[in-house]
Amino acid sequence: MIFETERLYLREMEQTDFEALCKIMQDKDTMYAYEGAFCDNEVHEWLDRQIARYQKWGFGLWAVVLKETDEMIGQCGLTMQPWKEKRCLK
Repeated sequence: MIFETERLYLREMEQTDFEALCKIMQDKDTMYAYEGAFCDNEVHEWLDRQIARYQKWGFGLWAVVLKETDEMIGQCGLTMQPWKEKRCLK
């Protein structure tokens, strides 16, 4: 566990989060800021990258889980992003 509140906890994502991520990342309204909803393969690739980031940097985006149901309801965290030919923490 990364962080905990009264209602939620954050944890590293796992391959078993694929279905929950599909509900989020395959919703066109949720993904409006991206180039659109992801297909299954794109969700798999995205999840693999998040998990690899934990190994590479020791951090990444985490699963936000509702304690009451143990359901993953979102994601949040820190990532390295490209900026002016460098990578910076955002």
